Amino acid sequence: MERAGHLLKWMLMIVIALISLIPILWMILGSFRPRQELFQYVSLEWHLLFPVKWTLQNYIAIFSDSSKPLGVFIKNTVFVAGLVTLLSLLFNSMAAFAFSKLKFRGRNLLFAVFLSALVIPGEVTMVPTYLLIHAFHWTDSYNALIIPAAVSVFSIFLLVQFFADVPRELLEAGKIDGASWFGIYAKILIPSAVPALITMGLITFLGQWDSYLWPLIVINDESKQMLQVAIATFTNLQSTEWGKILAADTAASVPILILFLFLQKYYVQSIVSSGIKG
Repeated sequence: MERAGHLLKWMLMIVIALISLIPILWMILGSFRPRQELFQYVSLEWHLLFPVKWTLQNYIAIFSDSSKPLGVFIKNTVFVAGLVTLLSLLFNSMAAFAFSKLKFRGRNLLFAVFLSALVIPGEVTMVPTYLLIHAFHWTDSYNALIIPAAVSVFSIFLLVQFFADVPRELLEAGKIDGASWFGIYAKILIPSAVPALITMGLITFLGQWDSYLWPLIVINDESKQMLQVAIATFTNLQSTEWGKILAADTAASVPILILFLFLQKYYVQSIVSSGIKG
């Protein structure tokens, strides 16, 4: 009975995985279809998923279109997402170190104020943030995309939980050996929280990679626009270029998949360790 239960569980997991993969496969394979074939097959048959006539025309079109150069948008998004991730790792980890290991007056109250920001929807703060960006004359610049995203309350909260598990005696030993607080942060806490930092980095990078509304508001210059906004321009009142959309979505998914494949070990390790703590 136990063996049958394990077999049933694995079969159920495989079925769920296949159901989850079908839309992704349809997107990838659909990007190799000519425009007229995309919605030609609607019944449950082989060609519903696999193209009859394979073509690279959709990819050629999105990368060769001088008015919407997808390569430029991908470069912009990699630059912004990468820089935001690096700054976020630096600032959020330093803030988490201060909240978890340093003793100062009003620490708990300040941390509670920080956490209260988690329940405020981003749409509520979007208007005042835009007004601040406009006052600094940062509209149509990378500053508007990078600086507001460099600090995340959720990331600080996540890292505080991991830093709290590092024994304070270890920090005191470093202090006795003559290390400064920054040395303790850099040489003791950061190495002990690598899985958490990588998890936070992945979440931050993915959030910036998929960012749509904020770049749409603050960036009007096409040469500085982000990827998701560029993909949305393939839909207009006259027509929707589904072949280009599928090709662009597939191209946009590849960097994230590669990044996750290389870092999944640390991501899983972070989830497992947080589960053990809970």
